[in-house]
Amino acid sequence: MEILTNRLVLRSWNEADAEDLYEYAKDPRVGPIAGWQPHTSAENSLEIIKTVLSESETYAVCLKEDNRAIGSIGLFSPAQSHTKASDTELEIGFWIGVPFWGKGYIPEAVRSLQKHAFEDLGCTALWCGYYDGNEKSKRCQEKCGFIYHHTEENNPCVLMGDIRTEHFTYLTKEQWEEI
Repeated sequence: MEILTNRLVLRSWNEADAEDLYEYAKDPRVGPIAGWQPHTSAENSLEIIKTVLSESETYAVCLKEDNRAIGSIGLFSPAQSHTKASDTELEIGFWIGVPFWGKGYIPEAVRSLQKHAFEDLGCTALWCGYYDGNEKSKRCQEKCGFIYHHTEENNPCVLMGDIRTEHFTYLTKEQWEEI
């Protein structure tokens, strides 16, 4: 499935994207703040495509002009252990390569995935989160209508092997319809 926005194509990841994924996911400014290790090689990125990014509702964020992957966005079951999320609630996660920061691409992608979740998938609410210090993610969530819900301290970040403070935001379908 493809989702088109004004400037982007959100599409399934494929093995041919491994080099592009590695180009942006190797930067230590990207993965660690989002809770994952920088990629170590194109082969590592290919393995991530096969095991993580091949999940349904996970999309490569690509510029329309060349269809090359510059980031990732996806919908998945809420991971918050404290929250009794209903079967109709999803979580959204995203990242984008450093050369594309500050251009509004991720808010554009998030808005299109919000529409897809609420209108096509029957979602009633969306969760989103960010680790302490990830101001770019926080700002994107605010721009896209997410409202602060709560903060959890001393959360294990398994992929990074550390403990973090995590902030959670929430958006209901009704709130989204009013934006």
